[in-house]
Amino acid sequence: PSEIPFVTIQLPIFNEKYVVERLLHSVAALDYPKEKLEVQVLDDSTDDSVIETARLINKHALSGLNIKHIRRENRVGFKAGALKEGLIDAKGEFIVIFDADFVPKPNWLQETIPYFKNEKVGVVQTRWGHINRNFSILTKIQAFALDAHFTLEQVGRNSKNHFINFNGTAGAWRKSCIIDAGNWESDTLTEDLDLSYRAQLKKWQFVYLEDVETPAELPAVLSAARSQQFRWNKGGAENFRKMSAKVMIANNIQTKTKFHGILHL
Repeated sequence: PSEIPFVTIQLPIFNEKYVVERLLHSVAALDYPKEKLEVQVLDDSTDDSVIETARLINKHALSGLNIKHIRRENRVGFKAGALKEGLIDAKGEFIVIFDADFVPKPNWLQETIPYFKNEKVGVVQTRWGHINRNFSILTKIQAFALDAHFTLEQVGRNSKNHFINFNGTAGAWRKSCIIDAGNWESDTLTEDLDLSYRAQLKKWQFVYLEDVETPAELPAVLSAARSQQFRWNKGGAENFRKMSAKVMIANNIQTKTKFHGILHL
C-alpha cells in the first residue's frame, strides 16, 4: 500500500567476518514489503571478509532483497563518514541503523516505524538485548550496566521530555531530521550522541521504546570491552566540549532540560 513508507537500512561494518552472515540473515527476514525496503551494507572492511560479504549480499539480492554493497576509497570519518556517504543515495524516508553484532527480530519495523506518524518525531530508539549475557562475568557486568542505562536513564529522561540519545544502533531516524540537524559529523568519537543533541536543539522529538528489544552480542573479550568503554567515555568528553555551551544558550529549552542534558554529556 502507498501509505507504507520507504525505509533504508544502513549496516555499517568493519572486518566483521564472524557476524556478518547472521546480521544479513536477520535483516533479510524483516517482515516488511520488499518493494518498500533497501539495504545498504556500508563496508569499510580492510580484510578478506569483503569477499564473503559480497557473496552473501549477492545471495540475498538473488532472493529479491534490494541490497547494495557500498565500499569507499578510504575510511574518512569512520562510521560517521560511512553513514553520511550512504545517506547521499538513500531513498528511504526513514533510516534504520544496525551495527554488525545486532540481530533485529522480524517485526522490528512494525514496532518502530509507526511512531513517525507524529511528524515531530525524529528518532525512535529501541532497547538493546544481550544474546550472550551469561557467557562470563564480563558480559554479565556489561549487560547490567547497559540495562541500567536503558531502563533507568533513557526511560526517565524520555518520560520527562529531557534529552536522550540515539545509541548508535537499533534505532531509526527520519531522514529529514538528520539533514536538518546538520548531518553526521566525525569530529567526536560518538557521532550518535553529537547528532542526537543537534537534532534535539532543533526541537525534534526522540522516542525510546523500552518494550522493543533488539538482541545484540556483547564484547566477550576484555580488550574489546575496554576499547568500547574508552570510545564512549572519550566521545562523551568531546561532546561536552562541543555541545554544552550550545545547550546552555538555547532559548527554546527549559532550564531543567538544559541541566539534565549537560549532566548526560
